[in-house]
Amino acid sequence: MRLTLAALWLLALLALGWLASARLEFSGDLRRFLPDARTPEQRLLMEELGDGPGSRLLMLAISGEAPEALADRSRALHDALVNDPRYTLVTNGGEAGLDAFPEDLLPYRYLLTSSFDAAPLDADTLREALDARLQDLGSPAAGLVEPLIPSDPTLEVLALAEAWQPAGAPQRLHDVWFDKAGTQALLLVETRAAGFDPTGQLDAVGTIRDTFATQAAGSTATLDVVGPGAFSVDIGGRTQAEAQRIGMVDTIGLILLLLIAYRSWKMPLLGVLPLASAGIAGLTAVALLFPGGVHGITIAFGFTLIGVVQDYPIHFFSHQRAGLSPWRNVRGLWPALSTGVVATCIAYATFLFSGVDGLRQLAVFTIFALGIAALTTRYLLPGLVDPSPPDLADSPRLQRLWHRIEALPRPKWSLAVLALAAVAAIAWSPGVFWQNDLSKLTPVDPASMQRDTELRAELGAPDVRYVLVAQARGSDAVLDATAALRPALDALVADGHLDGYDMAARYLPAADVQRARQAALPDDATLRTMLAAALAGSEFNEDAFEPFVEDVARAKSAASLTRADLEGSPLATAVSGLLLEHDDRSTALVSLSGLDDPADVEALAAQARTADVDVRLLDMKAASESLVVEYRGRVLAAMAVALVLLVGTVWIALRSPRRVWRVLLPTLLTLLVIVAVLRLAGVELTLFHLVALILAAGLGLDYALFFEHAGDDRADQIRTLHAILVCSLMTLLVFSLLALSSIPVLRAIGSTVALGVLCNFVLSLLVARQRAAIEAARAELLP
Repeated sequence: MRLTLAALWLLALLALGWLASARLEFSGDLRRFLPDARTPEQRLLMEELGDGPGSRLLMLAISGEAPEALADRSRALHDALVNDPRYTLVTNGGEAGLDAFPEDLLPYRYLLTSSFDAAPLDADTLREALDARLQDLGSPAAGLVEPLIPSDPTLEVLALAEAWQPAGAPQRLHDVWFDKAGTQALLLVETRAAGFDPTGQLDAVGTIRDTFATQAAGSTATLDVVGPGAFSVDIGGRTQAEAQRIGMVDTIGLILLLLIAYRSWKMPLLGVLPLASAGIAGLTAVALLFPGGVHGITIAFGFTLIGVVQDYPIHFFSHQRAGLSPWRNVRGLWPALSTGVVATCIAYATFLFSGVDGLRQLAVFTIFALGIAALTTRYLLPGLVDPSPPDLADSPRLQRLWHRIEALPRPKWSLAVLALAAVAAIAWSPGVFWQNDLSKLTPVDPASMQRDTELRAELGAPDVRYVLVAQARGSDAVLDATAALRPALDALVADGHLDGYDMAARYLPAADVQRARQAALPDDATLRTMLAAALAGSEFNEDAFEPFVEDVARAKSAASLTRADLEGSPLATAVSGLLLEHDDRSTALVSLSGLDDPADVEALAAQARTADVDVRLLDMKAASESLVVEYRGRVLAAMAVALVLLVGTVWIALRSPRRVWRVLLPTLLTLLVIVAVLRLAGVELTLFHLVALILAAGLGLDYALFFEHAGDDRADQIRTLHAILVCSLMTLLVFSLLALSSIPVLRAIGSTVALGVLCNFVLSLLVARQRAAIEAARAELLP
């Protein structure tokens, strides 16, 4: 019968595991752990974090060889990647002149240039341009200019390339980008996959590294790849490696601890069944209810519930003894066990209303995992265990330990002193209490962040905190609105109040501007007449400029250029990073570098704002901090509701103020002590500390409930002591390893819960455990 039950249980787990693996999709997008954006600043921040072009940029640096060799490697890598569908842009600065434009976009130069806005393209303009080209042909620049003249006698390609050149663009050596020291060849790559698409980024980044490794095999050249996508890949690799290492140590520790605790090889095998059931049930639930992807943090944090889930079979094993039916044993434990499960599930259920997708996933995983673990312990596990193991209450070692604990004085006023000291430490510890910096939530290695900052500076990317934002229903409206700000912004730059700015309208004029320029272009007959007049007496042949006439004719009849038309060109990254288009609105950004006084630009925004176009200055740092503050407020509100529900659950179960107080006091004191210790250690609290506090509270409640459940029966107290010792040691092992993790999220969770385990065990032992009956104690002392 036992073998049949075990086989059916395992088959059910395999079936459920198959369902979970078939439906489960992992996500590394940290935005799942952020609240829904409510303000324009927050919405823009969230768009840029995951879907914006900035999240898809990778910065590459090749070093370790002579500059000429590095330039060759840059060109080789560029050529290998430029036509790969994984990337929408690959550039190393080698594109110049006509090469900067795809062939089909060349005629559009007459719609993009502002050269003829003040003075039209007429015979006099053409004559002056042709005279200038004759002089160019006699100058050292002849090699550059000569190929352009037939199709572009006014050199609009070069004029646009110069106008579009960023002020801080990297220097060009050997026709490619280099850093200021000339020791690193630089490339810029934009991936098709979003920055927080871990699968797509793994493929894109892996292809770059593999391609370079093949090309540079046997050389001293090295490649650095940084950017959001590269960080996502590195984080995923580190998280997986640490999870495997911690999981292996946890598994070995669990097996050894159960072997030592119960002196039976069966107990580790049986104890794993409720744990496996809990994990697979939690995964299946989130896979079915969240088809858009389950965050890795949800999975990592969810599996740390081993500290709670494993408690259930351990209590059952520790209380089992000869003469007691396993079914009767588990029924006797069920009031305490079910109360702990319900209270913890209610606490996590409050996160379902937090407005944060990651917390909803965590709540679903936790509720299903704890519920299934408890139910399998109650209704399946008793059918598998040996009904007549040795009674742990007869263990001489446990009896000696119990006597020493029994002799300890019961704390009374000292608990009030501890609470006051903890409150004082929380209130008056120096340093910042809350961590509001959104970047601190990411587990990116500091050295990689520093490298990212260095390469951004080398590539001329602005260090943007303040951004002018124009929003309207169409892209043309926002392009016009930002273009109208250029004279005022130029004045701020000239006065030294602004180092520089950039906007999409600089590269892509609005459709009405393009149409106006198109209308001003001469038709074919007029242009030929003007060109003939300009060529009169010129040294150029009369038919030399037929490509120019054809390009102007194509520009005259072409549809207006849009952002989509730029894909694959060097302009794509500049425009897509500054013009965000959605179904219901378009957003044009004006990046501002070195802004002295935000009030100057705020006044410009107010003047440009209309009924159709909203223009405002955004402080991105303030937006990120407000998002974190809002998130924290929701989590604290959820915790407050959870605390009320937890007290109500314990009250319903125990129905005695004294018993309720004895169970809740260790948990409440532990929460105070944890926060106090973290504050004294100079730790700035994050939202992950708060979520870990809920788990610590659940552990403490379980310890106190089982000590309370043992009552004043000496033998039952010894069995409970054994169970809680095993539970706390196992949980301490798990979370101590997490506290040593290099991933800040896991480190915060691990340190918080490990500290909670120690405090909960000691305080539950001293507060929740009752004095044993005098008669039983005396009987123990008799010979």
